[in-house]
Amino acid sequence: MQVKVLSTSDVHGYFNADDFRRPLNNTEMGLARAVSVMQIETDKLTDEDLVLKIENGDFIQGSPLTNYIEKIDQKDLPLYDDLAALAGYDVRIIGNHEFNYGRIYLEKALQSQNVLNANILDQKSQTPFLGRPYRIFQKNDLKVGVIGLTTKFIPKWEPEKNIKGLYFADPVMIAKKYIKILRPQVDLLILAYHGGFECDLKTGQPLGRINGENQGYELSQLEGVDALITGHQHRLLAEKFNGLVMTQPGYRGEAVGVMDFAFDEKQKLINSEAKLISTKTTPKNSKIITRLSPLKVKVDQWMDQSIGQVGHQMEIIDHQLARIQSHPFVELINRAQMDAGQTQIASTTIFNDEVRGLKNNVTRRDIMTNYVYPNTVVVESLTGQEIIDAIEVSARYFKLTANDNLSINPHFLFPKVQHYNYDLWTGIDYTIDMQKPMNQRVKAVMFQGKQLKLDQSYEVAVNSYRSNGTGNFKMYQASKIVREVQIETADLIADYIQQHQPLNFDQPHNLKIIGYQKLS
Repeated sequence: MQVKVLSTSDVHGYFNADDFRRPLNNTEMGLARAVSVMQIETDKLTDEDLVLKIENGDFIQGSPLTNYIEKIDQKDLPLYDDLAALAGYDVRIIGNHEFNYGRIYLEKALQSQNVLNANILDQKSQTPFLGRPYRIFQKNDLKVGVIGLTTKFIPKWEPEKNIKGLYFADPVMIAKKYIKILRPQVDLLILAYHGGFECDLKTGQPLGRINGENQGYELSQLEGVDALITGHQHRLLAEKFNGLVMTQPGYRGEAVGVMDFAFDEKQKLINSEAKLISTKTTPKNSKIITRLSPLKVKVDQWMDQSIGQVGHQMEIIDHQLARIQSHPFVELINRAQMDAGQTQIASTTIFNDEVRGLKNNVTRRDIMTNYVYPNTVVVESLTGQEIIDAIEVSARYFKLTANDNLSINPHFLFPKVQHYNYDLWTGIDYTIDMQKPMNQRVKAVMFQGKQLKLDQSYEVAVNSYRSNGTGNFKMYQASKIVREVQIETADLIADYIQQHQPLNFDQPHNLKIIGYQKLS
């Protein structure tokens, strides 16, 4: 008998083969293609075999379509359950981004009965606030157990109002609890975990700072587990080690994780394999497209609304150069944050290399495909020393080669690309000297023409993600929050453009990086 386990993870609202950008549109991804891959794999089985389909979290947030539903028309909330049903998911896991719109919204969006959640608990009852901890699936005499787990790091990212009344238990401890219960009952035991790997699978060496965000390696070491489905890091992984098979199927439906298990007539596992199947050339599932079609029309009309003009310098052509000398598009985001937060200093980031900046004539689509997260603006009071410390954290993003060429620190590229943890500032002038040791690189920080005073407090506007200290920016803390602006940053950018017409920012000159020969 065969058991086939198919999984997607981190679809992030990219249900169609469309990344919403115009031009440079990427159509080689999306749930509609992933569902077709899963159907092709399912068709390979006989009636005696068992197939399980698992959606591993971060499903209801992350695209302009999901923003439209949350902001404009929540009558479309049933879409998420409808798409999951059309995809045929037997199991759905809660991702960290599921909480971006708040607990109440999440509970409305995930109303199907197949949600598995073992470690996010109601504080009062100490039971899963949504879904159930595990399920047992049976075909003939063979039984398969699946335990659902989510990264415990969510309170580090989300404001209290989004997770009120919830307790995020350690997934490793919870997994141990349910393995003891399930292992005697099943022939195959699977952990579906919305989280990634903190250590190299072969060597066990840390891949970065161990902080509890990713505990996949710990979970892989638990006795009694046959398979581990992971996500969150957006990596493409399919491996077998120490008898355990593992997958992580990337981002936005770009791949499907496939696990195959063979059993003998006594339900003994005799072989297991793991692989990924790319979705980019697979035809789109027609049922998914049909369900999306009415909403797609409304979303496209909304996104193509004209916002204003921003001049001809807002396009990002060279991302590395933009991070070295800042960019007018960065200046725009920081100015919008400063305007909303009523500050004279702000910092932001170029999230990834898909951020292309803006052409002169700007639509809502342009803004939303450049600023894709539902961040808000938070104003914190930082001392001059803490501002310098924050810049030092960003300065770790760079590394010198043996020839003194400037390159990106590998820790920001592997195991997960983290361009979003390098911040650029407006309102201060600063220099980073690459010839200095790490944490001693920042020099000549000026505010309004004068040296930044180390013991003086300054109000700084940052996004809500950074305000919790994420990305190793420990100087940002909830206790330092002065005020918050409860409007999403993408909307603030649109408002700023409309209120400051005509708008045209020159190339900023407030950042200097010195002590290197050339870009690597």
